[in-house]
Amino acid sequence: MIQSYKQHPQLAESYDTILIGTGMGSLATAAILAKEGQRVLLLERHYTAGGFTHVFKRRGYEWDVGIHYIGEVQRPHSVIRRLFDYVTNGQLQWADMGEVYDRIIIGDQHYDFVKGTQNFIDQLSTYFPDETSAIEEYVNRVFAANKASRNFYLDKALPPLVRKLAGGFLRRGYHQFSDQTTYEVLRSLTANETLIKVLAGQYGDYGLPPKQSSFAMHAAVARHYFDGGSFPVGGSAQIVATVDPVIAAAGGTILISAEVAEVVVTNNRATGVRMADGKVFAATNIVSGAGIMTTYHHLLPPAVTARHQLLQQLQKVQRSVAHACLYIGLEGSPEELQLPKTNLWIYPAEGDHDTCVSRYLEDMDEPFPVVYVSFPAAKDPTWTARYPGRSTIDIITLVPYETFAPWAGSRWMKRGEDYEALKEELAQRLLAELYRQLPQVKGKVDHYELSTPLTTQHFVNYEKGEIYGLDHSPQRFRQPFLQPRTPIRNFYLTGQDIVTAGVGGALFSGVLTASAMTGVNIMNKVMQPAEE
Repeated sequence: MIQSYKQHPQLAESYDTILIGTGMGSLATAAILAKEGQRVLLLERHYTAGGFTHVFKRRGYEWDVGIHYIGEVQRPHSVIRRLFDYVTNGQLQWADMGEVYDRIIIGDQHYDFVKGTQNFIDQLSTYFPDETSAIEEYVNRVFAANKASRNFYLDKALPPLVRKLAGGFLRRGYHQFSDQTTYEVLRSLTANETLIKVLAGQYGDYGLPPKQSSFAMHAAVARHYFDGGSFPVGGSAQIVATVDPVIAAAGGTILISAEVAEVVVTNNRATGVRMADGKVFAATNIVSGAGIMTTYHHLLPPAVTARHQLLQQLQKVQRSVAHACLYIGLEGSPEELQLPKTNLWIYPAEGDHDTCVSRYLEDMDEPFPVVYVSFPAAKDPTWTARYPGRSTIDIITLVPYETFAPWAGSRWMKRGEDYEALKEELAQRLLAELYRQLPQVKGKVDHYELSTPLTTQHFVNYEKGEIYGLDHSPQRFRQPFLQPRTPIRNFYLTGQDIVTAGVGGALFSGVLTASAMTGVNIMNKVMQPAEE
Protein backbone atom coordinates (compact mmCIF):
# COMPACT_ATOMS: atom_id res chain seq x y z
CA MET A 1 0.00 0.00 0.00
CA ILE A 2 1.23 3.50 -0.76
CA GLN A 3 1.88 5.49 2.36
CA SER A 4 3.02 8.93 1.28
CA TYR A 5 -0.40 10.08 0.12
CA LYS A 6 -2.51 8.02 2.50
CA GLN A 7 -1.10 9.37 5.75
CA HIS A 8 0.08 12.82 6.80
CA PRO A 9 3.54 13.29 5.28
CA GLN A 10 6.14 15.76 6.45
CA LEU A 11 5.90 18.70 4.08
CA ALA A 12 8.85 20.92 3.27
CA GLU A 13 8.70 24.71 3.13
CA SER A 14 9.85 24.68 -0.46
CA TYR A 15 10.55 22.22 -3.26
CA ASP A 16 12.65 22.00 -6.37
CA THR A 17 9.53 21.35 -8.43
CA ILE A 18 5.80 21.33 -7.72
CA LEU A 19 3.54 19.42 -10.11
CA ILE A 20 -0.18 20.10 -10.41
CA GLY A 21 -2.12 16.87 -10.93
CA THR A 22 -1.07 13.24 -10.64
CA GLY A 23 -1.89 11.86 -14.08
CA MET A 24 0.66 9.85 -16.05
CA GLY A 25 2.41 12.97 -17.36
CA SER A 26 2.94 14.41 -13.89
CA LEU A 27 3.95 11.05 -12.42
CA ALA A 28 6.51 10.46 -15.18
CA THR A 29 7.91 13.99 -14.98
CA ALA A 30 8.16 13.75 -11.20
CA ALA A 31 9.89 10.37 -11.22
CA ILE A 32 12.45 11.53 -13.80
CA LEU A 33 13.15 14.73 -11.85
CA ALA A 34 13.49 12.69 -8.67
CA LYS A 35 16.12 10.57 -10.40
CA GLU A 36 17.91 13.83 -11.23
CA GLY A 37 18.02 14.57 -7.49
CA GLN A 38 15.04 16.90 -7.23
CA ARG A 39 12.61 16.98 -4.33
CA VAL A 40 9.17 17.19 -5.89
CA LEU A 41 5.66 17.73 -4.58
CA LEU A 42 2.65 16.46 -6.53
CA LEU A 43 -0.70 18.01 -5.68
CA GLU A 44 -3.91 16.10 -6.40
CA ARG A 45 -7.28 17.77 -5.86
CA HIS A 46 -9.10 14.47 -5.36
CA TYR A 47 -8.99 11.75 -2.75
CA THR A 48 -7.04 9.39 -4.98
CA ALA A 49 -3.97 9.88 -7.12
CA GLY A 50 -3.34 8.78 -10.69
CA GLY A 51 -5.65 10.78 -12.95
CA PHE A 52 -6.92 8.42 -15.65
CA THR A 53 -4.67 5.68 -14.19
CA HIS A 54 -6.59 5.51 -10.90
CA VAL A 55 -9.03 2.81 -9.84
CA PHE A 56 -12.21 3.02 -7.81
CA LYS A 57 -13.93 0.40 -5.68
CA ARG A 58 -17.60 -0.13 -5.02
CA ARG A 59 -19.61 -2.99 -3.54
CA GLY A 60 -16.70 -5.39 -3.57
CA TYR A 61 -15.54 -4.60 -7.11
CA GLU A 62 -12.66 -2.61 -8.55
CA TRP A 63 -12.58 -0.77 -11.88
CA ASP A 64 -9.71 0.74 -13.83
CA VAL A 65 -10.89 4.15 -14.97
CA GLY A 66 -8.69 4.94 -17.95
CA ILE A 67 -6.27 2.12 -18.70
CA HIS A 68 -7.64 -0.70 -20.81
CA TYR A 69 -4.53 -1.89 -22.62
CA ILE A 70 -0.99 -0.73 -23.29
CA GLY A 71 1.08 -1.60 -26.35
CA GLU A 72 4.80 -2.15 -26.94
CA VAL A 73 5.61 -3.19 -23.36
CA GLN A 74 5.93 -6.82 -24.50
CA ARG A 75 9.28 -5.91 -26.08
CA PRO A 76 11.82 -5.38 -23.27
CA HIS A 77 13.86 -2.93 -25.32
CA SER A 78 11.03 -0.81 -26.73
CA VAL A 79 11.06 2.86 -25.80
CA ILE A 80 7.79 2.70 -23.88
CA ARG A 81 8.85 -0.40 -21.90
CA ARG A 82 12.18 1.25 -21.06
CA LEU A 83 10.30 4.37 -19.97
CA PHE A 84 7.96 2.46 -17.68
CA ASP A 85 10.92 0.56 -16.25
CA TYR A 86 12.80 3.81 -15.71
CA VAL A 87 10.05 5.64 -13.80
CA THR A 88 9.14 2.57 -11.70
CA ASN A 89 12.63 1.10 -11.20
CA GLY A 90 11.42 -1.94 -13.11
CA GLN A 91 8.73 -2.75 -10.56
CA LEU A 92 5.68 -2.47 -12.86
CA GLN A 93 4.84 -5.83 -14.39
CA TRP A 94 2.77 -6.59 -17.49
CA ALA A 95 0.41 -9.37 -18.56
CA ASP A 96 0.13 -10.11 -22.28
CA MET A 97 -3.43 -10.11 -23.63
CA GLY A 98 -2.77 -12.89 -26.13
CA GLU A 99 -2.89 -13.22 -29.89
CA VAL A 100 -5.99 -11.11 -30.59
CA TYR A 101 -5.86 -7.72 -28.90
CA ASP A 102 -8.74 -5.97 -30.71
CA ARG A 103 -11.81 -7.36 -32.47
CA ILE A 104 -13.53 -4.95 -34.86
CA ILE A 105 -17.23 -5.81 -35.14
CA ILE A 106 -19.23 -4.19 -37.94
CA GLY A 107 -22.80 -5.38 -37.89
CA ASP A 108 -22.48 -9.17 -37.83
CA GLN A 109 -18.95 -9.28 -39.26
CA HIS A 110 -15.87 -9.75 -37.06
CA TYR A 111 -12.30 -8.72 -37.93
CA ASP A 112 -9.45 -9.66 -35.59
CA PHE A 113 -6.33 -7.56 -35.05
CA VAL A 114 -3.64 -10.10 -34.18
CA LYS A 115 -0.25 -9.65 -32.53
CA GLY A 116 2.78 -9.28 -34.80
CA THR A 117 3.02 -6.97 -37.80
CA GLN A 118 3.19 -9.72 -40.43
CA ASN A 119 0.45 -11.64 -38.63
CA PHE A 120 -1.67 -8.48 -38.71
CA ILE A 121 -1.18 -8.20 -42.48
CA ASP A 122 -1.84 -11.90 -43.06
CA GLN A 123 -4.99 -11.96 -40.94
CA LEU A 124 -6.50 -8.88 -42.60
CA SER A 125 -5.65 -10.36 -45.98
CA THR A 126 -7.87 -13.35 -45.19
CA TYR A 127 -10.80 -10.94 -44.85
CA PHE A 128 -9.79 -8.81 -47.84
CA PRO A 129 -7.84 -11.12 -50.21
CA ASP A 130 -7.81 -8.56 -53.03
CA GLU A 131 -6.39 -5.83 -50.78
CA THR A 132 -3.11 -7.35 -49.57
CA SER A 133 -0.96 -4.74 -51.31
CA ALA A 134 -3.07 -1.92 -49.83
CA ILE A 135 -2.77 -3.44 -46.35
CA GLU A 136 0.99 -3.77 -46.72
CA GLU A 137 1.31 -0.18 -47.90
CA TYR A 138 -0.88 0.95 -45.00
CA VAL A 139 1.52 -0.70 -42.55
CA ASN A 140 4.46 0.97 -44.32
CA ARG A 141 2.80 4.37 -43.95
CA VAL A 142 2.17 3.72 -40.25
CA PHE A 143 5.84 2.95 -39.67
CA ALA A 144 6.97 5.93 -41.74
CA ALA A 145 4.76 8.33 -39.76
CA ASN A 146 6.10 7.00 -36.49
CA LYS A 147 9.70 7.29 -37.66
CA ALA A 148 9.06 10.92 -38.61
CA SER A 149 7.57 11.61 -35.19
CA ARG A 150 10.93 11.26 -33.43
CA ASN A 151 12.32 14.54 -34.73
CA PHE A 152 8.95 16.25 -34.28
CA TYR A 153 8.91 15.48 -30.56
CA LEU A 154 12.64 16.04 -30.12
CA ASP A 155 12.03 19.59 -31.32
CA LYS A 156 9.63 20.24 -28.41
CA ALA A 157 12.37 19.68 -25.81
CA LEU A 158 15.11 21.71 -27.49
CA PRO A 159 16.18 25.16 -26.20
CA PRO A 160 14.24 28.02 -27.83
CA LEU A 161 17.16 29.26 -29.95
CA VAL A 162 17.88 25.80 -31.33
CA ARG A 163 14.17 25.32 -32.04
CA LYS A 164 14.14 28.59 -33.94
CA LEU A 165 17.07 27.52 -36.08
CA ALA A 166 16.32 23.83 -36.62
CA GLY A 167 12.67 23.37 -35.70
CA GLY A 168 11.24 23.79 -39.18
CA PHE A 169 13.51 21.08 -40.54
CA LEU A 170 12.75 18.72 -37.63
CA ARG A 171 8.99 19.12 -38.00
CA ARG A 172 8.74 19.01 -41.79
CA GLY A 173 8.77 15.23 -42.26
CA TYR A 174 6.12 14.66 -39.63
CA HIS A 175 3.80 17.30 -41.05
CA GLN A 176 3.65 15.33 -44.32
CA PHE A 177 1.67 12.78 -42.29
CA SER A 178 0.01 14.94 -39.64
CA ASP A 179 -1.45 17.37 -42.21
CA GLN A 180 -3.48 14.56 -43.80
CA THR A 181 -6.60 13.08 -42.28
CA THR A 182 -6.75 9.37 -41.57
CA TYR A 183 -9.41 8.97 -44.24
CA GLU A 184 -7.36 10.81 -46.88
CA VAL A 185 -4.45 8.43 -46.39
CA LEU A 186 -6.59 5.28 -46.27
CA ARG A 187 -8.65 6.34 -49.29
CA SER A 188 -5.42 6.91 -51.24
CA LEU A 189 -4.56 3.24 -50.63
CA THR A 190 -7.91 1.54 -51.26
CA ALA A 191 -11.42 2.21 -52.49
CA ASN A 192 -12.81 -0.54 -50.24
CA GLU A 193 -14.86 1.37 -47.68
CA THR A 194 -15.26 -1.70 -45.46
CA LEU A 195 -11.48 -2.12 -45.25
CA ILE A 196 -11.16 1.58 -44.43
CA LYS A 197 -13.75 1.18 -41.70
CA VAL A 198 -11.86 -1.79 -40.25
CA LEU A 199 -8.43 -0.16 -40.41
CA ALA A 200 -9.84 2.89 -38.61
CA GLY A 201 -11.58 0.66 -36.07
CA GLN A 202 -9.44 1.88 -33.16
CA TYR A 203 -10.35 5.53 -33.64
CA GLY A 204 -12.01 5.50 -30.23
CA ASP A 205 -8.50 5.33 -28.75
CA TYR A 206 -7.97 8.93 -29.82
CA GLY A 207 -11.53 10.16 -30.20
CA LEU A 208 -11.89 11.51 -33.75
CA PRO A 209 -13.37 9.62 -36.71
CA PRO A 210 -11.22 9.20 -39.86
CA LYS A 211 -12.31 12.26 -41.85
CA GLN A 212 -11.45 14.55 -38.91
CA SER A 213 -8.42 12.91 -37.29
CA SER A 214 -4.79 13.40 -38.19
CA PHE A 215 -3.22 10.33 -39.77
CA ALA A 216 -0.17 10.87 -37.57
CA MET A 217 -2.31 10.26 -34.49
CA HIS A 218 -3.93 7.20 -36.05
CA ALA A 219 -0.51 5.84 -37.00
CA ALA A 220 0.77 6.25 -33.45
CA VAL A 221 -2.09 4.16 -32.07
CA ALA A 222 -1.92 1.50 -34.78
CA ARG A 223 1.84 1.03 -34.38
CA HIS A 224 1.51 1.02 -30.61
CA TYR A 225 -0.49 -2.21 -30.75
CA PHE A 226 1.10 -4.09 -33.66
CA ASP A 227 3.04 -6.15 -31.09
CA GLY A 228 -0.12 -6.81 -29.09
CA GLY A 229 -1.65 -5.41 -25.94
CA SER A 230 -0.81 -5.78 -22.26
CA PHE A 231 -2.39 -4.92 -18.92
CA PRO A 232 -0.67 -3.96 -15.65
CA VAL A 233 -0.39 -6.93 -13.32
CA GLY A 234 -2.47 -6.01 -10.28
CA GLY A 235 -4.47 -3.38 -12.20
CA SER A 236 -3.67 0.19 -13.17
CA ALA A 237 -3.36 1.27 -9.51
CA GLN A 238 0.07 -0.36 -9.69
CA ILE A 239 1.31 2.56 -11.81
CA VAL A 240 1.08 5.02 -8.92
CA ALA A 241 2.14 2.30 -6.49
CA THR A 242 5.40 1.71 -8.36
CA VAL A 243 6.18 5.34 -9.26
CA ASP A 244 5.59 6.64 -5.72
CA PRO A 245 8.70 5.01 -4.13
CA VAL A 246 10.91 6.55 -6.83
CA ILE A 247 9.57 10.00 -5.94
CA ALA A 248 9.77 9.33 -2.21
CA ALA A 249 13.40 8.16 -2.44
CA ALA A 250 14.43 11.71 -3.35
CA GLY A 251 12.32 13.24 -0.56
CA GLY A 252 9.28 13.89 -2.73
CA THR A 253 5.62 13.57 -1.81
CA ILE A 254 2.26 12.92 -3.46
CA LEU A 255 -0.43 14.88 -1.63
CA ILE A 256 -4.11 14.11 -2.16
CA SER A 257 -7.17 16.27 -1.39
CA ALA A 258 -4.88 19.17 -2.21
CA GLU A 259 -6.52 21.55 -4.68
CA VAL A 260 -4.42 24.25 -6.32
CA ALA A 261 -6.29 27.53 -6.73
CA GLU A 262 -3.62 29.48 -8.60
CA VAL A 263 -0.01 29.47 -9.72
CA VAL A 264 1.93 32.26 -8.02
CA VAL A 265 3.70 34.36 -10.66
CA THR A 266 6.04 37.22 -9.71
CA ASN A 267 7.78 39.32 -12.37
CA ASN A 268 6.82 36.71 -14.97
CA ARG A 269 8.41 33.91 -12.95
CA ALA A 270 6.45 31.07 -11.37
CA THR A 271 7.46 30.83 -7.72
CA GLY A 272 4.84 28.62 -6.11
CA VAL A 273 1.20 27.66 -5.88
CA ARG A 274 -1.63 28.97 -3.75
CA MET A 275 -3.93 26.24 -2.50
CA ALA A 276 -7.71 26.43 -2.23
CA ASP A 277 -7.32 26.84 1.55
CA GLY A 278 -4.94 29.77 1.08
CA LYS A 279 -1.70 27.96 1.93
CA VAL A 280 1.23 28.70 -0.37
CA PHE A 281 3.89 26.18 -1.38
CA ALA A 282 7.09 27.58 -2.89
CA ALA A 283 9.23 25.91 -5.55
CA THR A 284 11.92 26.71 -8.08
CA ASN A 285 9.80 25.23 -10.88
CA ILE A 286 6.08 24.67 -11.37
CA VAL A 287 4.70 22.06 -13.77
CA SER A 288 1.04 21.74 -14.71
CA GLY A 289 -0.26 18.36 -15.75
CA ALA A 290 -3.85 19.55 -15.50
CA GLY A 291 -4.29 20.06 -19.25
CA ILE A 292 -3.60 23.25 -21.17
CA MET A 293 -7.25 24.35 -21.22
CA THR A 294 -7.67 24.07 -17.45
CA THR A 295 -4.22 25.55 -16.83
CA TYR A 296 -4.67 28.67 -18.93
CA HIS A 297 -8.33 29.25 -18.11
CA HIS A 298 -8.23 28.60 -14.37
CA LEU A 299 -4.77 28.18 -12.83
CA LEU A 300 -2.82 31.18 -14.09
CA PRO A 301 -3.55 34.74 -12.93
CA PRO A 302 -5.74 36.49 -15.55
CA ALA A 303 -3.21 39.30 -15.94
CA VAL A 304 -0.55 36.76 -16.90
CA THR A 305 -2.71 34.98 -19.48
CA ALA A 306 -3.69 38.36 -20.94
CA ARG A 307 -0.09 39.56 -21.12
CA HIS A 308 0.99 36.53 -23.14
CA GLN A 309 -2.30 36.17 -25.07
CA LEU A 310 -2.55 32.57 -23.89
CA LEU A 311 -6.31 32.34 -24.30
CA GLN A 312 -5.93 33.40 -27.92
CA GLN A 313 -3.65 30.39 -28.42
CA LEU A 314 -6.42 28.13 -27.18
CA GLN A 315 -8.70 29.36 -29.97
CA LYS A 316 -6.51 27.34 -32.36
CA VAL A 317 -7.30 23.98 -30.75
CA GLN A 318 -10.48 22.14 -29.81
CA ARG A 319 -11.44 19.97 -26.86
CA SER A 320 -11.62 16.26 -27.55
CA VAL A 321 -14.73 14.12 -27.39
CA ALA A 322 -16.65 13.39 -24.19
CA HIS A 323 -17.73 9.90 -23.24
CA ALA A 324 -19.78 7.69 -20.96
CA CYS A 325 -18.46 4.53 -19.35
CA LEU A 326 -20.58 1.74 -17.91
CA TYR A 327 -18.76 -0.04 -15.09
CA ILE A 328 -20.20 -3.53 -14.59
CA GLY A 329 -19.67 -6.00 -11.74
CA LEU A 330 -20.64 -9.62 -12.34
CA GLU A 331 -21.06 -12.74 -10.25
CA GLY A 332 -18.69 -15.43 -11.46
CA SER A 333 -15.01 -15.58 -12.31
CA PRO A 334 -13.73 -14.53 -15.75
CA GLU A 335 -13.22 -18.23 -16.53
CA GLU A 336 -16.75 -19.18 -15.45
CA LEU A 337 -18.23 -16.34 -17.50
CA GLN A 338 -15.94 -17.10 -20.47
CA LEU A 339 -14.78 -13.50 -20.64
CA PRO A 340 -12.20 -12.83 -23.34
CA LYS A 341 -9.08 -10.71 -22.97
CA THR A 342 -9.72 -9.26 -26.42
CA ASN A 343 -11.23 -5.77 -26.60
CA LEU A 344 -14.40 -5.41 -28.68
CA TRP A 345 -14.99 -2.43 -30.96
CA ILE A 346 -18.62 -2.50 -32.08
CA TYR A 347 -19.90 -0.39 -34.99
CA PRO A 348 -23.18 -0.09 -36.93
CA ALA A 349 -23.38 -2.04 -40.18
CA GLU A 350 -24.48 0.97 -42.22
CA GLY A 351 -22.41 4.09 -42.85
CA ASP A 352 -18.78 5.06 -42.49
CA HIS A 353 -17.44 6.13 -39.09
CA ASP A 354 -17.97 9.85 -39.69
CA THR A 355 -21.52 9.34 -40.92
CA CYS A 356 -22.35 7.20 -37.89
CA VAL A 357 -21.00 9.89 -35.54
CA SER A 358 -22.84 12.80 -37.17
CA ARG A 359 -26.06 10.80 -37.36
CA TYR A 360 -25.85 10.00 -33.64
CA LEU A 361 -24.97 13.55 -32.61
CA GLU A 362 -28.08 14.79 -34.39
CA ASP A 363 -30.28 12.14 -32.75
CA MET A 364 -29.00 10.11 -29.82
CA ASP A 365 -31.69 7.51 -30.45
CA GLU A 366 -29.70 6.47 -33.51
CA PRO A 367 -27.27 3.56 -33.01
CA PHE A 368 -24.15 4.29 -30.97
CA PRO A 369 -21.40 5.19 -33.48
CA VAL A 370 -18.88 3.21 -31.41
CA VAL A 371 -19.12 0.88 -28.42
CA TYR A 372 -15.89 -0.30 -26.81
CA VAL A 373 -15.96 -3.27 -24.43
CA SER A 374 -13.01 -4.16 -22.19
CA PHE A 375 -12.59 -7.07 -19.79
CA PRO A 376 -10.07 -5.99 -17.13
CA ALA A 377 -10.84 -8.93 -14.82
CA ALA A 378 -9.79 -11.34 -17.59
CA LYS A 379 -6.64 -9.36 -18.42
CA ASP A 380 -5.14 -9.19 -14.91
CA PRO A 381 -3.65 -12.51 -13.71
CA THR A 382 -3.98 -11.42 -10.07
CA TRP A 383 -7.68 -10.61 -10.36
CA THR A 384 -9.17 -13.93 -9.28
CA ALA A 385 -6.93 -14.10 -6.21
CA ARG A 386 -7.97 -10.58 -5.24
CA TYR A 387 -11.66 -10.89 -6.15
CA PRO A 388 -12.63 -14.57 -6.22
CA GLY A 389 -15.93 -15.37 -7.87
CA ARG A 390 -16.31 -11.89 -9.32
CA SER A 391 -15.60 -10.14 -12.62
CA THR A 392 -15.76 -6.67 -14.16
CA ILE A 393 -16.46 -5.26 -17.60
CA ASP A 394 -16.12 -1.67 -18.89
CA ILE A 395 -18.20 -0.36 -21.80
CA ILE A 396 -17.44 3.04 -23.32
CA THR A 397 -19.28 5.12 -25.89
CA LEU A 398 -19.36 8.64 -27.26
CA VAL A 399 -21.68 11.03 -25.45
CA PRO A 400 -21.76 14.78 -26.21
CA TYR A 401 -21.16 17.00 -23.21
CA GLU A 402 -24.19 19.10 -24.19
CA THR A 403 -26.51 16.19 -23.37
CA PHE A 404 -25.55 16.49 -19.72
CA ALA A 405 -24.85 20.24 -19.63
CA PRO A 406 -28.22 21.02 -17.94
CA TRP A 407 -26.85 19.36 -14.79
CA ALA A 408 -23.52 21.20 -14.83
CA GLY A 409 -22.81 22.68 -11.43
CA SER A 410 -24.84 20.07 -9.56
CA ARG A 411 -23.14 17.88 -6.97
CA TRP A 412 -21.57 14.55 -7.82
CA MET A 413 -23.87 11.64 -6.88
CA LYS A 414 -26.67 14.15 -6.16
CA ARG A 415 -27.77 15.34 -9.60
CA GLY A 416 -31.44 14.43 -9.42
CA GLU A 417 -33.97 11.96 -10.82
CA ASP A 418 -33.94 13.19 -14.44
CA TYR A 419 -30.17 12.82 -14.60
CA GLU A 420 -30.37 9.30 -13.15
CA ALA A 421 -33.13 8.38 -15.60
CA LEU A 422 -31.01 9.48 -18.57
CA LYS A 423 -28.08 7.50 -17.20
CA GLU A 424 -30.26 4.42 -16.79
CA GLU A 425 -31.51 4.68 -20.37
CA LEU A 426 -27.93 4.79 -21.68
CA ALA A 427 -26.88 1.98 -19.35
CA GLN A 428 -29.63 -0.31 -20.62
CA ARG A 429 -28.69 0.38 -24.23
CA LEU A 430 -25.06 -0.46 -23.49
CA LEU A 431 -26.03 -3.63 -21.61
CA ALA A 432 -28.08 -4.70 -24.64
CA GLU A 433 -24.95 -4.32 -26.81
CA LEU A 434 -23.00 -6.45 -24.33
CA TYR A 435 -25.61 -9.21 -24.27
CA ARG A 436 -25.62 -9.33 -28.06
CA GLN A 437 -21.92 -10.14 -28.01
CA LEU A 438 -21.73 -12.20 -24.79
CA PRO A 439 -25.19 -13.66 -24.12
CA GLN A 440 -23.77 -15.87 -21.36
CA VAL A 441 -23.33 -12.89 -18.99
CA LYS A 442 -27.03 -12.02 -19.00
CA GLY A 443 -28.40 -12.63 -15.51
CA LYS A 444 -24.90 -12.44 -13.99
CA VAL A 445 -24.75 -8.64 -13.62
CA ASP A 446 -24.63 -7.82 -9.92
CA HIS A 447 -23.91 -4.08 -10.10
CA TYR A 448 -23.46 -1.37 -12.72
CA GLU A 449 -23.03 2.36 -12.78
CA LEU A 450 -22.55 4.86 -15.56
CA SER A 451 -20.06 7.70 -15.58
CA THR A 452 -20.93 10.72 -17.72
CA PRO A 453 -18.99 13.73 -19.02
CA LEU A 454 -19.88 15.43 -15.72
CA THR A 455 -18.11 12.62 -13.88
CA THR A 456 -14.99 13.23 -15.95
CA GLN A 457 -15.37 16.96 -15.32
CA HIS A 458 -15.54 16.30 -11.58
CA PHE A 459 -12.59 13.93 -11.31
CA VAL A 460 -10.21 15.15 -14.01
CA ASN A 461 -11.22 18.82 -14.02
CA TYR A 462 -11.69 18.92 -17.79
CA GLU A 463 -14.36 21.55 -18.31
CA LYS A 464 -16.39 19.76 -21.01
CA GLY A 465 -15.69 16.25 -19.73
CA GLU A 466 -13.27 15.60 -22.58
CA ILE A 467 -11.47 12.27 -22.36
CA TYR A 468 -8.36 13.01 -24.45
CA GLY A 469 -7.57 16.64 -23.68
CA LEU A 470 -7.28 18.26 -27.10
CA ASP A 471 -8.65 16.96 -30.39
CA HIS A 472 -6.10 15.16 -32.56
CA SER A 473 -6.91 17.00 -35.79
CA PRO A 474 -4.29 18.01 -38.37
CA GLN A 475 -4.55 21.57 -37.00
CA ARG A 476 -3.47 20.44 -33.53
CA PHE A 477 -0.07 19.24 -34.75
CA ARG A 478 0.67 22.64 -36.29
CA GLN A 479 0.54 24.48 -32.93
CA PRO A 480 4.05 25.35 -31.66
CA PHE A 481 2.75 26.33 -28.20
CA LEU A 482 1.92 22.68 -27.41
CA GLN A 483 5.31 22.09 -25.82
CA PRO A 484 6.74 21.90 -22.27
CA ARG A 485 7.97 25.50 -22.10
CA THR A 486 5.63 28.44 -21.62
CA PRO A 487 6.28 32.20 -21.87
CA ILE A 488 6.38 32.27 -18.04
CA ARG A 489 9.80 31.53 -16.62
CA ASN A 490 10.08 28.30 -14.62
CA PHE A 491 6.53 27.31 -15.54
CA TYR A 492 6.10 24.18 -17.64
CA LEU A 493 3.43 21.90 -19.06
CA THR A 494 3.29 18.11 -19.15
CA GLY A 495 0.71 15.48 -20.08
CA GLN A 496 -1.13 14.33 -23.17
CA ASP A 497 -1.73 17.84 -24.56
CA ILE A 498 1.94 18.35 -25.37
CA VAL A 499 2.32 14.92 -27.01
CA THR A 500 -0.74 12.80 -27.84
CA ALA A 501 -3.65 11.09 -26.15
CA GLY A 502 -3.27 8.08 -23.94
CA VAL A 503 -0.97 6.77 -21.26
CA GLY A 504 1.92 6.26 -23.67
CA GLY A 505 1.76 9.85 -24.90
CA ALA A 506 1.50 11.20 -21.36
CA LEU A 507 4.40 8.99 -20.26
CA PHE A 508 6.58 10.35 -23.06
CA SER A 509 5.58 13.90 -22.14
CA GLY A 510 7.43 13.34 -18.87
CA VAL A 511 10.65 12.85 -20.81
CA LEU A 512 10.09 16.01 -22.85
CA THR A 513 9.20 18.15 -19.85
CA ALA A 514 12.04 16.88 -17.66
CA SER A 515 14.51 17.30 -20.55
CA ALA A 516 13.35 20.87 -21.20
CA MET A 517 13.62 21.71 -17.49
CA THR A 518 17.02 20.18 -16.81
CA GLY A 519 18.80 20.37 -20.16
CA VAL A 520 19.68 16.71 -19.66
CA ASN A 521 19.21 14.16 -22.46
CA ILE A 522 16.82 12.01 -20.45
CA MET A 523 16.14 9.62 -23.31
CA ASN A 524 19.80 8.62 -23.39
CA LYS A 525 19.58 7.63 -19.74
CA VAL A 526 16.31 5.78 -20.28
CA MET A 527 17.70 3.73 -23.17
CA GLN A 528 20.94 2.74 -21.44
CA PRO A 529 21.08 -1.01 -20.72
CA ALA A 530 20.03 -1.84 -17.18
CA GLU A 531 22.84 -2.74 -14.80
CA GLU A 532 23.03 -6.43 -13.97
